[in-house]
Amino acid sequence: MTTTPAPRKRIRAEIWIVLALSLGQSAVYAILSLIKSYQNTKPIGKQTTTLHPSLSGIPIWDLIYQLVGIAFGVVPVLLAFYLLSASGAGTRARLGLVWPRRQRDAGLDLGRGALLAAAIGIPGLGLYVVGRAIGQTVLIDTSGLPPQWWRALVLVLSALAVALLEEGIAVGYLVTRLRELAWRPWTSIAASAVLRGSYHLYQGWPMALGNAVMGTVFAAYFAKRGRLGPLVVAHVVLDLVSFLGPEFLPASWLSALRLA
Repeated sequence: MTTTPAPRKRIRAEIWIVLALSLGQSAVYAILSLIKSYQNTKPIGKQTTTLHPSLSGIPIWDLIYQLVGIAFGVVPVLLAFYLLSASGAGTRARLGLVWPRRQRDAGLDLGRGALLAAAIGIPGLGLYVVGRAIGQTVLIDTSGLPPQWWRALVLVLSALAVALLEEGIAVGYLVTRLRELAWRPWTSIAASAVLRGSYHLYQGWPMALGNAVMGTVFAAYFAKRGRLGPLVVAHVVLDLVSFLGPEFLPASWLSALRLA
């Protein structure tokens, strides 16, 4: 199927609109949050941010609000994929989100995703520990949810939604659109990395820097291989470990790693 390129001016406007509705908006709030953190009388290293706060004192309504929030959270990436499909090409195939026909290739995608998760996650944990040690990273509470039966379910669904949103927009959508604007590969990779780092600034500059490095690796992988699937797998694994890990690790371990 042939594709019909959109005018460059329209693509630029579309990029700004999509980012303003999603990760670009998150980046602005993250920057404001970082400024506010440094203006706080309490040092940033003694501050805490909660990734999944409770939304209601009534458990069933907390669950309903959590699920609705997750559902609406993926709408921007659906919009981005819909806009990409306007050129006439299948978006999933274009971004490498289709399941490989051969079992061997599917295994390679999953394996590459796991390797990417390990390559990013292990140094990322070390960076978090260092950031906490030097007092430049906030304490990240991965779950402020009540101890209900649905707690793990919400965390798993959140990991899936966040992975799809971030990789779908910061990598798949943005790199593809910048390529259509004739940006050089390294500049589109840099733009994706800066975007990823910026919306993590609320955690402190060390974590933002680490996420920018992650963004460079992920965007470079997509630019070279054209497959978003392994990146989504890697991101899901990273978030599942981050969200669920503190639920199972002993308190003494969490304290030693400065995770509590």
